[in-house]
Order: sequence, then C-alpha cells, then structure tokens
Amino acid sequence: MPSTHLLIIGDRAALSWVLTEQRMAFPAGRSKAARALEEGDEIFLYTTRSCFRNPTRDLGRVIGRAAVASPVRALGEPVTFGDRSFTEGCHLEVSGLARFREGLVLRDLVPRLSVFPDPATWSVHMRRASLTLPPGDADLVRTELEPLLRPYNEAVEEYRWGSVSARKP
Repeated sequence: MPSTHLLIIGDRAALSWVLTEQRMAFPAGRSKAARALEEGDEIFLYTTRSCFRNPTRDLGRVIGRAAVASPVRALGEPVTFGDRSFTEGCHLEVSGLARFREGLVLRDLVPRLSVFPDPATWSVHMRRASLTLPPGDADLVRTELEPLLRPYNEAVEEYRWGSVSARKP
C-alpha cells in the first residue's frame, strides 16, 4: 500500500531543480529516508522558512503534490547545490503546485497532526529529507492543500530559478 511523505526542501535552487526536472535527490547520509520512498507513494513538497533566504518573512509551506515515479537509486553523477552533494534520487510526477511563495502553512496544522506528538517541538522533526505521514495526517494535509493547487504546467514557471516571477518579493 502506498505511503505518504513530506519531502522537505530548504534551498530555492534545489526547489527549482526538483520542480522543473521532476526529480528528487538525497544527500549520501540520508539513504534510510530516501529508501523509505517507493514508486507510487504520494509526496507533499514542503519548503522551509529559509528556502527563499528570508526566514523572518517566509513561512514553512506545503506547496505541491507529487507521486514517486521511479525507485530511489544511486545517481550516475551527483547533483550539487552550493557545497552539498546529492548522490541518490528518484523521478517524481508533480500533479499540482501552489502559487509561488503561497501554499499551506504547516505550523497552522501542527496541533491537528499526530506525526508531531508535541506541538511545541514540531520543527525538530523537520530536520530531515523526508517525513512519513500517518494516513489521517495525509488526509488532513491533502484536504487543506487541494484548494490551493493549480495544475503543474500552469504553475511551474513561477518556480524556475532566475525567472522574473521567481524574483518577486
């Protein structure tokens, strides 16, 4: 039975790559998290407060929905963002995206999500590449996110690194 995962992205260049390439990559030390993903699993894409380099303005948001479209495998050539190298990855099929810098503010749902047993320390659980959501939590996130999503082809341009729309404040 497919699982649902929150993929946690903390860098705008990496986010642009994930969305435009419809791929996910994981650093070498995150093999366990990466291997938890299986083809057909549902993915919610989460951008951290610092993803757009302004954590005082931006909020952590669930910004998209996707499905794992291939098994996680070692990459022939690692993908690099800044000084971090990502050695494993998989293909995604992104089905919907929120508008740029919009989406579902996760902290607003934390008290209702069982994956965070102590709402006061929920952010500690977000210091990883992915987080598996229990079925009830996945249903809640899906229900709250759905009205915010636009078709992938209509929304992806806003996320392209260096595009005019991606530089909007």
